[in-house]
Parts: sequence; structure tokens; C-alpha cells
Amino acid sequence: MPFRKPDEEGGRPTDVTETLVARGTAGAVAVAWDADQAVTALYSANYRSLVRLAAMLVRDAGTAEEVVQDAFVAMHGGWRRLRDPDKALSYLRQSVVNRSRSVLRHRAVVEKYAPKGLPDAPSAEAGAIGELERSAVVDALSRLPPRQREALVLRYYGDLSEAEIANAMGISRGAVKSHTARGMTALRNVLEQFS
Repeated sequence: MPFRKPDEEGGRPTDVTETLVARGTAGAVAVAWDADQAVTALYSANYRSLVRLAAMLVRDAGTAEEVVQDAFVAMHGGWRRLRDPDKALSYLRQSVVNRSRSVLRHRAVVEKYAPKGLPDAPSAEAGAIGELERSAVVDALSRLPPRQREALVLRYYGDLSEAEIANAMGISRGAVKSHTARGMTALRNVLEQFS
């Protein structure tokens, strides 16, 4: 769409460059008018669609608006370098896509080098409850017969296999299974009484 300024004499609208050449002046005022008017017209007609385009690329409405506004500011600043004003919308679209890519690259770098958060520390209540549970289990273990207690401690605290427990206790693997099963049942009964 050509951007035209109405002629002051009331005649036909002429292109700004035609007016500048005909009058023999290449002043900054005429170029500023052209850039202001053209960018304003483009802004009012295409701002929303460009924001939607950027939002689809950067997945954030606020950032999309910033990208589009920066593209319009850059177009206004470089309007005199624009060879074909009819391709201004294409230039804006490409500018929005390039700026969106830049935002995504920046996000990737920030995420890659962002400091890792410290793991959440357990609350004081969790520590107190954990200590109560541990003391309840230790107390319940102390009430078990010695062989059952030994089998459970070696299995679940020592993380030994049945063969290693049998060797450590000097009993058969079948006896380890029996002591472990009976110890778990007795431990469960004792802990249920504490609850």
C-alpha cells in the first residue's frame, strides 16, 4: 500500500518522494512525516496480528508485545533505508520473527546457565515426626526376640541379601526367611499398638 500525503494546494495526492523531487528539497521534515504516518498506519492495521504471531513464537503475551513494539520502533528509525514502502509489512513480519528467535535464544542461554535452586529443606515438623517414627521403630525393634531383630536389622538396615544374613547369623537361608517374616509381623503389631 503506497503511503501518500495530500498536496497542500488541494490537488491530487502525491507521493512524498515526488513532492521532494518536484520542490527540490530533501528535508528531514518530509521524511519524518512519511515515517510517522506510514508506521502509524501500519501499526493501527497490523499490530494485533503481529502480536499474535509473536505470541505463538515466544509463548508469552507480554514478551510478544515488546517484540512487536521493538520491530515498529526499528522500522520507524530505518524508514529512509526501506527501498520499497509497499513491502513494509513483510519487513515487519520478518523483524518480528527474527526478534522472537532472539528472545528464544536468550531464554535458552539463561535457562542453561541459571543457578540451580537449593533442594527444599525439610521443615522442623517433618524432622520431629521423622525422629518420633525412628524412635518408635527402634523401641518396637527392642521388643522383638533377638533372632528376629537381628534378621530385620541386617536385612533392612544393613541391606544384606538372605545368603549374607544366613552367613552372618550362622543359620540357613530358610531360617532367615522365617525370622524376617515373623519379625515383620511382630514389628507391625507393636507399631500399631503405638499408633
